[in-house]
Amino acid sequence: MGVNINFQDGVWRAMAADSQSEQTLSLPVEGMHCASCVGRVERALKGIAGVVEANVNLATERAVVRIDGAVDPAALVEAIEKLGYTVPAQTFQLTIDGMSCASCVGRVEKSLRAVPGVVDAKVNLATERAEVSGYTDLKSLIGAVAETGKVAHEAGRDEASSLEASSKRDAESRQLKRRVIVAALLAFPVFVLEMGSHLVPAIHHLIGQTIGMQASWLIQFVLTSAVLIGPGRSFYTQGFPALLKGAPDMNSLVAVGTAAAYLFSVIATFAPNLLPEGTVNVYYEAAAVIVTLILIGRWMEARAKGRTSDAIQRLLKIAPKTARVRRNGETVEIDVAAVALGDIVEVRPGERLPVDGEVIEGSTYIDESMVTGEPVPVAKEAGATVIGGTVNQTGSLAFRATAIGDDTMLAQIIRLVEEAQGGKLPIQAMVDRVTMYFVPAVIGLALLTFGVWFFFGPEPALTFGLVNAVAVLIIACPCAMGLATPTSIMVGTGRGAEMGVLFRKGEALQVLKQAQVVAFDKTGTLTEGAPRLTDLEVTPGFEASTLLAHIAAVEAKSEHPIGQAIVAAAQEQQLQLPDVSEFESVTGMGVSAKAGAHSVEIGADRYMVQLGHDVAAFKDVAERFASEGKSPLYVAYDGKLAAIVAVSDPIKETTPVAIDALHALGLKVAMITGDNSHTANAIARRLGIDEVVAEVLPQGKVEAIKSLKQAHGRVAFVGDGINDAPALAEADVGLAIGTGTDVAIEAADVVLVSGSLSGVPKAIALSKATIRNIKQNLFWAFAYNTALVPVAAGILYPAFGILLSPVFAAGAMALSSVFVLGNALRLKTWSPQMPDETQGGTSRETLEMAPAG
Repeated sequence: MGVNINFQDGVWRAMAADSQSEQTLSLPVEGMHCASCVGRVERALKGIAGVVEANVNLATERAVVRIDGAVDPAALVEAIEKLGYTVPAQTFQLTIDGMSCASCVGRVEKSLRAVPGVVDAKVNLATERAEVSGYTDLKSLIGAVAETGKVAHEAGRDEASSLEASSKRDAESRQLKRRVIVAALLAFPVFVLEMGSHLVPAIHHLIGQTIGMQASWLIQFVLTSAVLIGPGRSFYTQGFPALLKGAPDMNSLVAVGTAAAYLFSVIATFAPNLLPEGTVNVYYEAAAVIVTLILIGRWMEARAKGRTSDAIQRLLKIAPKTARVRRNGETVEIDVAAVALGDIVEVRPGERLPVDGEVIEGSTYIDESMVTGEPVPVAKEAGATVIGGTVNQTGSLAFRATAIGDDTMLAQIIRLVEEAQGGKLPIQAMVDRVTMYFVPAVIGLALLTFGVWFFFGPEPALTFGLVNAVAVLIIACPCAMGLATPTSIMVGTGRGAEMGVLFRKGEALQVLKQAQVVAFDKTGTLTEGAPRLTDLEVTPGFEASTLLAHIAAVEAKSEHPIGQAIVAAAQEQQLQLPDVSEFESVTGMGVSAKAGAHSVEIGADRYMVQLGHDVAAFKDVAERFASEGKSPLYVAYDGKLAAIVAVSDPIKETTPVAIDALHALGLKVAMITGDNSHTANAIARRLGIDEVVAEVLPQGKVEAIKSLKQAHGRVAFVGDGINDAPALAEADVGLAIGTGTDVAIEAADVVLVSGSLSGVPKAIALSKATIRNIKQNLFWAFAYNTALVPVAAGILYPAFGILLSPVFAAGAMALSSVFVLGNALRLKTWSPQMPDETQGGTSRETLEMAPAG
């Protein structure tokens, strides 16, 4: 009977088919509106070779397709989507238990991708997770993983699941520690009895004169057997089944190598006559010490893995468990999960905010550094937004809950970091291809080593062959290869989150490092995004605040944004505005009115000339405004030229520092804006921007990005608005300002939580540091195996008489993984220095500063 796959209750499920060679797929189809849509979808499906029958139901929005076994479900989806309809794919998160090396990762991925309907599968050794997308069901995926000898189950996305995973890692580390202690206590006497007698003649004589060599071998046999059956049992229960299934992994190498040394020693102990003369030796210490050393490496690896996810654990722990909420006229303390949207939440000084909200009472300063990365506390008063998990510092306040549970900013940050940590960089593809065949190649090389030594080596050839083959099996380390990339991604993205830089996709880490140009939107990105009164210059005899009150009173009658900015400035200074009468707007010129008892005219220079005023007195000021990209307005008061004002969208304080830092990194900076070219070029001159594209619509921004790509290479684009979303998607890497629109954030690859542009050079410098760290890890992993596997095989023996003991091979193998993890953990202390943090400017080396430690 065949396999049918059906989408029910949001999950793809298997059904029974009528024929051994057929499958039935039930696909959800979104976007159909009428019977003609149904007909189009059915015709498209029936036109695919191998489709036996296709029935589409408009009411259920479902297509039931009977196919033979040769049809790829992705072809059905493609045919439907070519018509303009949508077939939503499921995304599954799985936790994979039992993976020990990069070969495991490759085989699990291959097995998952072989499941009918799977579009993509990514497996991460460091997080021990798999992300699978496609048109299948959870049961099929778990079954596919089971075929590789591993155990899979659905991974949760909530806080409890993350904490459970952390507890599981801690328990695994504690268990490994116990196994290390037991193995070390049992292996130490074996090492002393065997290696001590070889290295120290006195110990050899002492053993011979007391218990005798045969008794020594029997003691070693008992102790080594205890090591292999006890602490080392998992190597054999996992390694041999994987080998028999044709999918050998790291455990297989250890199992075969130690079992060979152990069985040879057992034969030498109990049936020495079966061995050629001169080859009767025991290698119990090799088996026992190898298992012990590898367990030590696994224990250190488990501890280091736990530290790679420290960033997420810190984020999880900062959210309080309870909240004080006003209910029925009184304040009650409830579990934070019970807080509802619209609840009024009270927070005292020193407490953390339980959820996101909007302040309705009180004022305070809040430390948002753990979310935004900005160290300076932020002032909050009525109307301000607050973020759950941040710390209230000085005053008491009450706020209305606007986001709870998985919708809070903290929950979204955790989700983004987890998704980025599970991502795979393009550089990983090459590693995956190598590691798929690494373990079988090592086993083949070990057999070749044994054969060469046995047939062509000096006597005792069997001993030489066995020892060197075991050394090859033990020293090879696919673990280091598998951990090289994901551990650096985990630590790098976690460090980014601590600095307020969220990588929504792990791939952005590699691509961002390759950017040649950083292009910015102007309004809301380089600038504050709202016009403000920036300048007010008065002629002698007039008082600035009095003039501002009268100007604002007149402009209050205007709906022009410039007028509103002047009114806002007067309100900030709490000025009393006089009554206005006789308001008149002169098209293309300006406005005039009576403000109190005074006549006020406001407008361009041509309006003043028309009124008979000489604007030459403000010539120098007007030229300065023009050079700064500001449009001047003149003010006449009671028939006299009284002032010149300028309203502009101010440049953010962090903008000059960020652009200087990008130049220090050797990058070109461009600005793409819909503003007029005069204003745009003036701002570009002030900031030292290299290229300007002005007066463009949203689609024009996309074309500008394409042009920059052709001229310079990879482009990163920074924006904040809905109109920036197409450009963010078109750029090689899109960076969205966290204070911007949801549409922009969804289109971006990187989110700058605080809204500070200093996050842009920080993100790029972190990308460079992380990729450099990955390359260091990969160089070590490949150089280690390339150099030491031949040494273990005995390549140095003919020229120098040097052979590598299996015990030293085990130590080197254990340390190789620890080295990779330790190098990745250096990113935890990585910190870029911005230009204002150094004296005498910032060099490229400073911004790309390697992690401390």
